[in-house]
Amino acid sequence: MDMTPKQIVAYLDDYIIGQANAKKTIALALRNRYRRMKVEPKLQEEIMPKNILMIGSTGVGKTEIARRLAKMMGLPFIKVEASKYTEVGFVGRDVESMVRDLVYESINLVTREFEEKIKDKIDDEVNKKIIEILVPPLPNTASDSAKESFIKTYNVMEKKLLDGTLDDKRIEIEVPKKAHVEILDSSMPFDMSSMQESLNKMLGGLNKEKIKKEVSIKDAKILLRGFASESLLDLEAIKIEAIKRAENGGIIFLDEIDKIASGKKNNGQDPSKEGVQRDLLPIVEGSNVQTKFGQIKTDHILFIAAGAFHVSKPSDLIPELQGRFPLRVELEALDEESLYKILTSTKNSLLRQYKALLEVEEVELEFDDEAIRAFAKYSVTANEITEDIGARRLHTVIEKVIEDISFEADEKRGQKVIVTKELVSEKLDDIVDNVDTARYIL
Repeated sequence: MDMTPKQIVAYLDDYIIGQANAKKTIALALRNRYRRMKVEPKLQEEIMPKNILMIGSTGVGKTEIARRLAKMMGLPFIKVEASKYTEVGFVGRDVESMVRDLVYESINLVTREFEEKIKDKIDDEVNKKIIEILVPPLPNTASDSAKESFIKTYNVMEKKLLDGTLDDKRIEIEVPKKAHVEILDSSMPFDMSSMQESLNKMLGGLNKEKIKKEVSIKDAKILLRGFASESLLDLEAIKIEAIKRAENGGIIFLDEIDKIASGKKNNGQDPSKEGVQRDLLPIVEGSNVQTKFGQIKTDHILFIAAGAFHVSKPSDLIPELQGRFPLRVELEALDEESLYKILTSTKNSLLRQYKALLEVEEVELEFDDEAIRAFAKYSVTANEITEDIGARRLHTVIEKVIEDISFEADEKRGQKVIVTKELVSEKLDDIVDNVDTARYIL
């Protein structure tokens, strides 16, 4: 997390075009989290995160900014839709389940990190078990010549196993008779969740027997890796670190916040909207939520809310909730130049993805600069005459143009295909000109 705000923004510039204000605001919010961890403990508790409200149409980069940052910094991150939650007493998910989802994500994140640290130990354990199957150990009473022969065979097999020449050989391994499927439902209230955990333990205890299964050595490595990882990992340390990381570094991205805003005009029509906002308050303000892995404090979790606010306004949220999102940033709509830059200046852009996909078929795909400009132009036009879905429109437009090339890729093996402005016009002119057709196809 030791990155300056300028470094954070520079990283985001590789993936997201424009939106300088949003990048700056989030970069500062994350840097302040790092700064907080460096101050004296007494003051740490007093420094609360400045939650962010992002306002902008769909497809302008709201979610992508938050997701990229969380991934880069190794922070637990979840994206939830506010419209999926209902007030306590209504059928649906309760808002506390988002915190439990965050803890599950944190557990997975920390487990992967711990596995990476002991990767060599896990690999050694797996290889040891496979070699024991290939070359069974000798009894203690074996002669010296038998032991010498065993060592030679063992070394040869070990070498072959490590260089992958035995991957297709089939062996018999032992696996649990019937691995029970653990029931995980974070939307359950905690008392129900405790009953669920007891049921999982009971089901797990019923299946202690093991059965023999014949698989290739390549598959055996994957199957045995899970068991080796489970036996070598310090699960208690993972749990402690995961809860700590969720509490101090967790990010909950609350999308579609505008869908639960109830203005004066529609007040009373949907009682669950304001109820969801009131249920959100204690979590955003800071409270304790009971999870399967222990209690978690939400005081220092960063909440980033986002919405288009076409119908409602931020002021339609209840005042208490508005006050808990002090930082507000408006994202600009994407113009033709922005869409062009998204296709040409971002890492892993859509055009690079399509090129890579067709390389698999040995087809070299190229896009003229004029064709790329045309993609941007048609996307903007489609956004204007139908719904504005931002950069997501590029997916539809490009797919429509190269659909036939992709379909006939097996016949073009070894060829170079250039997408020109003329091809883009041929595929899209009639669709974009007809408003009714564009609504259905683009």
